[in-house]
Amino acid sequence: MPRTLIAYSTVDGHTLRICRRLQQVLEGLNCSVVLFDISTGQFLDLTAFDIVVIGGSVRYGKHRPALYQFIESNREALDRKPGAFFSVSLVARKAGKDTPESNPYVRAFRRKTTWVPMQVGVFAGKIDYPRYSFMDRQVIRIIMSLTNGPTDPTASTEFTDWQAVDKFAHRVSNLGSI
Repeated sequence: MPRTLIAYSTVDGHTLRICRRLQQVLEGLNCSVVLFDISTGQFLDLTAFDIVVIGGSVRYGKHRPALYQFIESNREALDRKPGAFFSVSLVARKAGKDTPESNPYVRAFRRKTTWVPMQVGVFAGKIDYPRYSFMDRQVIRIIMSLTNGPTDPTASTEFTDWQAVDKFAHRVSNLGSI
């Protein structure tokens, strides 16, 4: 039973929801899974895991700094074991920006770090206007207006393709046999 770590960075909690789905699928595939919030800043010994998955959401065009700090702090351990990365963004809701090769935030991630995960996934996120602060709601509405997305300030719209999340989990589970 491979011991799998899913380390994540989330802003509004949707990335954690995706992590929980990955956990559910992986546990169904006989993996032992631990979720870890990168933003806690706590130390975690990665040698206790056979597979490491790192996921992060994008806000205002960037993954959070804690994501990169976690990777750099654990770089040696990450290089010695099978790993996967996934990115969650609203731009991934659009065809042509929904693959690791075509997603601008995954391309930026690859430029910013030298860690090379064996599997990479891209998932569309969720807009939850009622949960946002006044300023975030206004800025995100402007961005959505420019990109033909939903702008109703009372709406909550999820774009995540859960079948794609499940398929990613299956690819991750196969890393245990490497």
